[in-house]
Amino acid sequence: MSRNILAAQLKNNKRVLLAALLVLAPTLNVAYAGTTELYNQSCVTCHGAAVLGAPKTGDKAAWNARMKKGMPTLVNNVKNGYKNMPAKGLCSNCTDADLANLIELMAK
Repeated sequence: MSRNILAAQLKNNKRVLLAALLVLAPTLNVAYAGTTELYNQSCVTCHGAAVLGAPKTGDKAAWNARMKKGMPTLVNNVKNGYKNMPAKGLCSNCTDADLANLIELMAK
């Protein structure tokens, strides 16, 4: 293949990728907004102020130690309750994916 053909294909691939991002961007924002809403409804009371031993949202040191256990362990702890946290952390309708997203949000 010539250089011109490769350059044209690369340029076209960039356009396709950009178009895909523009289409998917609103969906990504909705997913994040949904997680934030769940956090505000179910998690902020304890994790917002580090109540009853809950790791504070955004406390990287506290969350890094927990994240080392792996997401499956953390999700399982939330589902079944852990120490002072009730089962599902007050989010009875949350799926495993929701719980994982909430953990990721709080660990940032």
